[in-house]
Amino acid sequence: MAEIETDTALESAPRSIAAALGSAALLEACGGGGGGSGAAGGTTGTGAAATQTPPALPDATLLASYEAARFLQRAQFSSTEAEITAVKSQGASAWLDQQMALNSSTGGYDWLMQRGYGVIDINKFYEMEYQSNYMAWYQIMAAPDGVRRRVALALSEFFVVSGAGVGTISWPQFAMGAYWDVLCKNAFGNFRTLLEDITLNIAMGEYLNTLGNQKEDLASGRLPDENYAREVMQLFSIGLLQLNLDGTPKLGTNGQPIETFTQTDVSNLARVFTGYESDNSEGYSQSAVAPTYTLRNVGYTRRPMVLNASRHSALRAEFLGSVVPAGTDGKAALKIALDTLFNHPNVGPFFSRQMIQRLVCSDPTPTYVARVATVFNNNGNGVRGDLAAVFKAILLDSEATSAAGLTSTTFGKLREPMVRTAQWARTFKATSLKGTWKIGNPNYSAVDALGQSPLQAPSVFNFFRPGYVPPSTAMAVTKSTAPEFQLANESTTASYINYLQNFLYQGMWVRAPELITSPENATSTDGPDIVPDYSAELALVGNPSGLINRLNLLLCAGQLSTETVTMMVDALSYDTSNSKSSDNAKRSYVAKAIMFVMCCSEYLVQK
Repeated sequence: MAEIETDTALESAPRSIAAALGSAALLEACGGGGGGSGAAGGTTGTGAAATQTPPALPDATLLASYEAARFLQRAQFSSTEAEITAVKSQGASAWLDQQMALNSSTGGYDWLMQRGYGVIDINKFYEMEYQSNYMAWYQIMAAPDGVRRRVALALSEFFVVSGAGVGTISWPQFAMGAYWDVLCKNAFGNFRTLLEDITLNIAMGEYLNTLGNQKEDLASGRLPDENYAREVMQLFSIGLLQLNLDGTPKLGTNGQPIETFTQTDVSNLARVFTGYESDNSEGYSQSAVAPTYTLRNVGYTRRPMVLNASRHSALRAEFLGSVVPAGTDGKAALKIALDTLFNHPNVGPFFSRQMIQRLVCSDPTPTYVARVATVFNNNGNGVRGDLAAVFKAILLDSEATSAAGLTSTTFGKLREPMVRTAQWARTFKATSLKGTWKIGNPNYSAVDALGQSPLQAPSVFNFFRPGYVPPSTAMAVTKSTAPEFQLANESTTASYINYLQNFLYQGMWVRAPELITSPENATSTDGPDIVPDYSAELALVGNPSGLINRLNLLLCAGQLSTETVTMMVDALSYDTSNSKSSDNAKRSYVAKAIMFVMCCSEYLVQK
C-alpha cells in the first residue's frame, strides 16, 4: 500500500486558500502528506519518503479527548465537546450501544409532509424532486440521531438510488424520503430485511426498473427487464468476483479471478422481479390545477410495491445454484432469490469492506475485512447479517482505533465533501432560521460546489467506485484503493474552497427562506438562513493559538501536525481583531480560522 496524500488532485488547495484569504504562510502549512496529531507527530512534505516530526505528546486528558473525537468523527458526523465528554465517560462501546438503541428520529417522508410538500395545489409538488435535497441535507446536518444517519448515508452509497432518476413518478421527493427511511429504519437491523425492503421500495423500483416490470411475452418477444437482477448481484450483495473471507479474490486453476455470476443467472433472476406495481391503496385525489387530472395520494410512495400475479413470470428460474420451480408464487420466488443472495459467502466480505471504506479506511487490510466479515456471518449468537454488530465491529476494530494509524502512511481516507459540510453544521450547531432548510443541490457548479450531494449520485455506481485507484500517484504503484479521490481534481478542489467561502462567514444563503418554494424573482428576505453558532469560537478572537487548538480538536481530532498548527497560528496572528472588534470583524476572524482547517490536507485526509 502507498501513502494517502494530496498529490496532484489537491495540491492546488493551499494556493487557492492563500489567494482567497491573503495567507501565504498557509501554503507551507497545508503542504503535508498524511498528517497526524501533534501528539503522535505529523509528516512534512509528500510521498513515501516524508520525514516524521518528533512527537510532542499532550497531557493524558487531551490525548483522551483526541481519541474520543477520532472515534466520533467516524461513528457520526461530528465530535462536539459534549459528545467527547460522553464517550470519555461511558467508553466508546457503551456509548455506541446507547446510540444504536435510540429510536429513529423524524424520517424523510414525515419531514417533507410536516413542511407542506404533500399538498396538491398550484405549486405542483407532486411533480417535483428537488425538495429531497432539503430533506437529505437536514437529515445529515441536524437530525438528532447522528450515528443512525451516518450509517444510513453509508448505506445510501451501497444500495444506491439517486433522486435524479425517480422524477417520472408522482411525488418523487416523497419516494426519496421513503427510500431514506428504509435505510434509517434498517441501519442496525438485519441485512436480509434491509435487502428485501430496498428491493420492494418504490424509489428503487423506479430507479432500476422493477416497478412495472412484466413477464416474458412470446408473441411480442418481450423479456423481463434485467436491470435490477444485475445490480442486486453486482452492487447490492455479492459483487462480480468470488471472494475469500478477507475480501481478496479467489483464483481459479488458471490463476485468474472467478466470476460470481453469468448472463444466464441475470436472465433467470430477472423473472423473479416481474409483476411488481405501486400500492395504490392510499387512494386518489383530483388535482385542482388546470388541466385537472386524477393523482395518486402521496402515501403510496412509502408503501412497498405489490405483486400483480398476472404479470409475474411463471417460468422456472435457475441462478447461483438455486432453483425457483415453474409456477412458483411470486412472493415465494422472491424469498428464494433473496435468501440465495443473503446466504452467498461473498456478502460478508463484499459489504464489510465497502462499509469500512465509507467510515474508516480507504484501503483496509485483508485481516480487518476478515474480522468484520466474520461478524457479518455470525454475530456471536448464530445470527447472520446483524448490522448493529457489523458496524460496531468496524468502528471498534483495533485497526480503526490503534494510534499507529495516526502516523501510518497507508491508513486513512479522504473525507467526502458532503460529510465535511455536515460536520461543519453539526460542530457549530447550525440551524435554519425559518425552519425550511432550503439547501440547493451543490453538486454541479464548476465554480462553487461540493461535487457531491446526499442521495444525488450520478449513477447506480455511486459518486465513486470502491476499487478506484488514483492514477499517476504513489497509490497507483501499489494499487491501493482510495474511492473518494475519484471526486478530486483541480476543478473540484477550487470549487470546494469557493463553496466554503460562501457560507463560513454568515451561513448558507437561501432565496426566500420563509417560503417552502423558491420564487423566480428574488425577494427582500433573501439571505443567510442556515446559520452556525460560533459563540464559543468568537470568545477566542485575538487568541489564535486557543482558536486553532479548539478547531484541531473538534474538526480534526487532534490530527493537525505541530508544524501546521504553528503556521495557522502565525497566519491568523496577522489579523489584529480582538474582543473589542466589531461583530463582523470577529466573525471574519473565526471563519478564516475554520477555512484554514477545512482546506488543509491534514483535515481532508482523516486518520
